[in-house]
Amino acid sequence: MEKKKTTVSDKEIVNWEAEEYVQADKNAGWYVGLVVVSLVLGALSVYLKWWTFTALIVLSAIALVMYSLRPPRKLHYSLTSKGLSEGNRLYSYEEYRSFGVYQDGKHYAIMLTPRKRFSPRVTVYFPKESGEKIVDAFGARLPMEEVKLDFLDRMVKFLRF
Repeated sequence: MEKKKTTVSDKEIVNWEAEEYVQADKNAGWYVGLVVVSLVLGALSVYLKWWTFTALIVLSAIALVMYSLRPPRKLHYSLTSKGLSEGNRLYSYEEYRSFGVYQDGKHYAIMLTPRKRFSPRVTVYFPKESGEKIVDAFGARLPMEEVKLDFLDRMVKFLRF
Protein backbone atom coordinates (compact mmCIF):
# COMPACT_ATOMS: atom_id res chain seq x y z
CA MET A 1 0.00 0.00 0.00
CA GLU A 2 1.42 3.34 -1.05
CA LYS A 3 1.22 6.29 1.33
CA LYS A 4 0.35 9.72 0.02
CA LYS A 5 3.37 11.95 0.31
CA THR A 6 2.88 15.36 1.84
CA THR A 7 4.67 17.92 -0.21
CA VAL A 8 5.68 21.42 0.76
CA SER A 9 2.89 22.77 -1.46
CA ASP A 10 0.27 20.91 0.65
CA LYS A 11 1.60 22.23 3.95
CA GLU A 12 -1.13 23.52 6.23
CA ILE A 13 -0.44 27.03 7.50
CA VAL A 14 -3.51 27.92 9.56
CA ASN A 15 -6.84 26.27 10.26
CA TRP A 16 -9.98 27.48 12.00
CA GLU A 17 -13.72 27.03 12.30
CA ALA A 18 -16.26 29.75 11.66
CA GLU A 19 -19.87 30.20 10.68
CA GLU A 20 -20.55 30.47 6.96
CA TYR A 21 -22.21 33.87 7.42
CA VAL A 22 -23.15 36.28 10.19
CA GLN A 23 -26.79 35.87 11.06
CA ALA A 24 -28.40 39.25 11.67
CA ASP A 25 -31.31 39.47 14.08
CA LYS A 26 -34.60 40.01 12.35
CA ASN A 27 -37.41 41.39 14.49
CA ALA A 28 -41.15 41.20 13.81
CA GLY A 29 -40.92 44.47 11.86
CA TRP A 30 -38.62 42.81 9.32
CA TYR A 31 -41.15 40.05 8.66
CA VAL A 32 -44.06 42.52 8.55
CA GLY A 33 -42.12 44.59 6.00
CA LEU A 34 -41.50 41.49 3.89
CA VAL A 35 -45.21 40.63 3.94
CA VAL A 36 -46.25 44.21 3.07
CA VAL A 37 -43.79 44.48 0.17
CA SER A 38 -44.85 41.03 -1.08
CA LEU A 39 -48.54 41.93 -0.89
CA VAL A 40 -48.05 45.24 -2.71
CA LEU A 41 -45.99 43.64 -5.48
CA GLY A 42 -48.40 40.68 -5.63
CA ALA A 43 -51.43 42.97 -5.91
CA LEU A 44 -49.74 44.99 -8.66
CA SER A 45 -48.86 41.85 -10.59
CA VAL A 46 -52.42 40.49 -10.29
CA TYR A 47 -53.87 43.84 -11.42
CA LEU A 48 -51.55 43.84 -14.45
CA LYS A 49 -52.19 40.10 -15.00
CA TRP A 50 -48.53 39.20 -14.79
CA TRP A 51 -49.11 35.66 -13.54
CA THR A 52 -45.49 34.54 -13.78
CA PHE A 53 -44.40 37.57 -11.74
CA THR A 54 -47.12 36.77 -9.17
CA ALA A 55 -45.75 33.24 -8.79
CA LEU A 56 -42.22 34.65 -8.53
CA ILE A 57 -43.25 37.03 -5.72
CA VAL A 58 -44.90 34.22 -3.72
CA LEU A 59 -41.97 31.83 -4.17
CA SER A 60 -39.44 34.57 -3.36
CA ALA A 61 -41.23 35.53 -0.15
CA ILE A 62 -41.36 31.88 0.96
CA ALA A 63 -37.67 31.37 0.11
CA LEU A 64 -36.64 34.53 2.00
CA VAL A 65 -38.51 33.43 5.13
CA MET A 66 -37.02 29.92 4.96
CA TYR A 67 -33.50 31.30 4.40
CA SER A 68 -33.83 33.82 7.23
CA LEU A 69 -34.84 31.09 9.68
CA ARG A 70 -31.99 28.72 8.72
CA PRO A 71 -29.06 28.93 11.15
CA PRO A 72 -25.56 29.24 9.63
CA ARG A 73 -23.43 26.11 9.41
CA LYS A 74 -20.10 25.87 11.20
CA LEU A 75 -17.43 25.29 8.54
CA HIS A 76 -13.82 24.15 8.85
CA TYR A 77 -11.29 26.24 6.95
CA SER A 78 -7.61 25.60 6.40
CA LEU A 79 -5.07 27.74 4.65
CA THR A 80 -2.38 25.84 2.78
CA SER A 81 0.33 26.95 0.43
CA LYS A 82 -2.01 25.99 -2.48
CA GLY A 83 -5.01 28.01 -1.34
CA LEU A 84 -7.95 28.21 1.03
CA SER A 85 -9.82 24.99 1.79
CA GLU A 86 -13.45 25.13 2.88
CA GLY A 87 -14.33 21.57 3.73
CA ASN A 88 -13.56 19.66 0.50
CA ARG A 89 -13.50 22.77 -1.72
CA LEU A 90 -10.21 24.50 -2.59
CA TYR A 91 -10.03 28.19 -3.51
CA SER A 92 -6.67 28.41 -5.27
CA TYR A 93 -4.64 31.61 -4.87
CA GLU A 94 -4.29 31.82 -8.67
CA GLU A 95 -8.05 32.39 -9.01
CA TYR A 96 -7.90 35.65 -7.00
CA ARG A 97 -6.16 38.94 -7.66
CA SER A 98 -6.30 40.38 -4.12
CA PHE A 99 -7.77 40.08 -0.66
CA GLY A 100 -9.03 42.48 1.96
CA VAL A 101 -10.00 42.39 5.60
CA TYR A 102 -13.55 43.41 6.44
CA GLN A 103 -14.86 44.14 9.93
CA ASP A 104 -18.60 44.17 10.57
CA GLY A 105 -19.10 44.99 14.22
CA LYS A 106 -17.31 42.28 16.18
CA HIS A 107 -17.03 39.93 13.17
CA TYR A 108 -13.96 39.76 10.94
CA ALA A 109 -13.77 38.40 7.41
CA ILE A 110 -11.37 37.94 4.54
CA MET A 111 -12.82 38.94 1.17
CA LEU A 112 -11.12 37.42 -1.87
CA THR A 113 -11.50 39.39 -5.13
CA PRO A 114 -11.57 37.07 -8.15
CA ARG A 115 -9.56 37.58 -11.33
CA LYS A 116 -12.59 36.79 -13.50
CA ARG A 117 -14.80 39.80 -14.04
CA PHE A 118 -18.22 38.33 -13.21
CA SER A 119 -17.19 35.88 -10.51
CA PRO A 120 -18.48 36.64 -7.01
CA ARG A 121 -16.19 37.61 -4.16
CA VAL A 122 -15.53 34.95 -1.56
CA THR A 123 -16.13 36.01 2.04
CA VAL A 124 -14.66 33.90 4.83
CA TYR A 125 -15.20 34.76 8.49
CA PHE A 126 -12.51 34.09 11.04
CA PRO A 127 -12.02 34.45 14.81
CA LYS A 128 -10.14 37.53 15.96
CA GLU A 129 -7.45 35.51 17.75
CA SER A 130 -6.40 33.81 14.47
CA GLY A 131 -6.60 37.00 12.42
CA GLU A 132 -2.94 37.98 12.40
CA LYS A 133 -1.75 34.56 11.19
CA ILE A 134 -4.50 34.43 8.53
CA VAL A 135 -3.82 37.94 7.21
CA ASP A 136 -0.06 37.33 7.17
CA ALA A 137 -0.55 34.06 5.25
CA PHE A 138 -2.78 35.73 2.65
CA GLY A 139 -0.45 38.74 2.49
CA ALA A 140 2.48 36.50 1.57
CA ARG A 141 0.58 35.27 -1.50
CA LEU A 142 -1.84 38.01 -2.59
CA PRO A 143 -1.79 41.81 -2.54
CA MET A 144 -4.01 43.40 0.09
CA GLU A 145 -6.60 45.99 -0.94
CA GLU A 146 -9.10 48.06 0.99
CA VAL A 147 -12.52 46.39 0.99
CA LYS A 148 -15.29 48.50 -0.50
CA LEU A 149 -18.76 47.00 -0.40
CA ASP A 150 -20.48 47.05 -3.78
CA PHE A 151 -24.19 47.74 -4.29
CA LEU A 152 -25.23 44.11 -3.79
CA ASP A 153 -23.18 43.77 -0.58
CA ARG A 154 -24.69 46.98 0.82
CA MET A 155 -28.21 45.79 -0.10
CA VAL A 156 -27.66 42.42 1.62
CA LYS A 157 -26.37 44.20 4.71
CA PHE A 158 -29.33 46.62 4.67
CA LEU A 159 -31.79 43.71 4.39
CA ARG A 160 -29.92 41.95 7.22
CA PHE A 161 -29.03 38.82 5.27
